[in-house]
Amino acid sequence: MGEREHNRDPATPWQFPVALEDVPESGERIELAADADIRQAVARTVGLRDLSRLEANFEVRRQGAGGLHLTGRVSATVGQTCVVTLEPLVNEIEEDVDLVFLPRSATGKPSEQADVPANSADNTEPLIDGQIDLGALATEFLVLGINPYPRKPGAVFQPPQDATPNQGPFAVLNALKKDRDAR
Repeated sequence: MGEREHNRDPATPWQFPVALEDVPESGERIELAADADIRQAVARTVGLRDLSRLEANFEVRRQGAGGLHLTGRVSATVGQTCVVTLEPLVNEIEEDVDLVFLPRSATGKPSEQADVPANSADNTEPLIDGQIDLGALATEFLVLGINPYPRKPGAVFQPPQDATPNQGPFAVLNALKKDRDAR
């Protein structure tokens, strides 16, 4: 599907805005696949060694009067570095998405006219300027799925062996006392 990008922000390298008025009453299925430039920018932004695949499949439906319900999945193949061996490794990410976007009233609360499904009440987000950014959302869910401490299978941390045991914070004072007592 063609990119609907606008004024690319370096903090949000993948942008795919969808306006409420562009979503048909029956809903719309949107499949996204980030190209190499976007993957490289996202990898740099979120601190990955590599991002060889980033895809998102969404179903966008109208929600009540003036809202959107977004369901789908974000999947990616990420290159990371093992925190134990410092060797490169590859991880697969699969994150489910289920969010409701509602316009905000002047009080900052969801609009009174909006019908929120019971299972989505905790997953409401503001609908800002009548649109959502699927690229930014896919990036956010990618970040949620990244293992912050990736390990290669079987990698076990072995702390370094100290030749001398820790004498504590007063070891130097104790040595000075022994030296003084020896005189």
